[in-house]
Amino acid sequence: MAADARRRVIFLLLLASGIVIAILLRDQVSVESLAASVSALGWYAPLVFIACYAVATVFFMPGILFTLAGGVLFGPVYGTLYNLAGATLGATLAFLTARYIAYDWVAERTGNRLRQLVEGVEEEGWRFVAFARLVPLFPFNLLNYALGLTRLRLSHYVITSFVFMAPGGAAYTYLGYAGREVASGGEDFIRKALLALAVIATIAFASRILMKRRRKQS
Repeated sequence: MAADARRRVIFLLLLASGIVIAILLRDQVSVESLAASVSALGWYAPLVFIACYAVATVFFMPGILFTLAGGVLFGPVYGTLYNLAGATLGATLAFLTARYIAYDWVAERTGNRLRQLVEGVEEEGWRFVAFARLVPLFPFNLLNYALGLTRLRLSHYVITSFVFMAPGGAAYTYLGYAGREVASGGEDFIRKALLALAVIATIAFASRILMKRRRKQS
């Protein structure tokens, strides 16, 4: 077996093992445990948090846990920035993995939807990515890998993902922050929680409108 093929097999085995471990540990990971673990790290907590978010994205851990934990740990502003950094970094790693290492593995798991996705990206480019980030056509973690199978430019993928993940990321980060206020008995926590839920509802409603318009255009 050639050296490149051997390295690819080893990497795929590590990736598969990481995903299995993540699935087995999924029920043991919570917003509270994440926040408690990261908050004890001091000044380098943001860097560790971003790295953990990225690794979790690669291994199919639910990003909502990290997004809420980011709001609990760092507040609505810095929490949003750190969440977007971690999610974008993880999405980029998954994209590159699919493009250069795990093409066959990803193609097998995306099934018939892969053809639709490739056609959409080939026709619309970054605009398709923007739409897919706003409207959950694919599960987030799988979408990251699936987009790596297209001819989309990496720079377009990274920038579009960061920008169009921002609305939902900010809303869920704020929801985590509001939850912290509830737990600590902070003032105006009801108002903050309702504001976060209103933003999430608005995003969901806007996503439905975008979906209907897209169906009419197709």
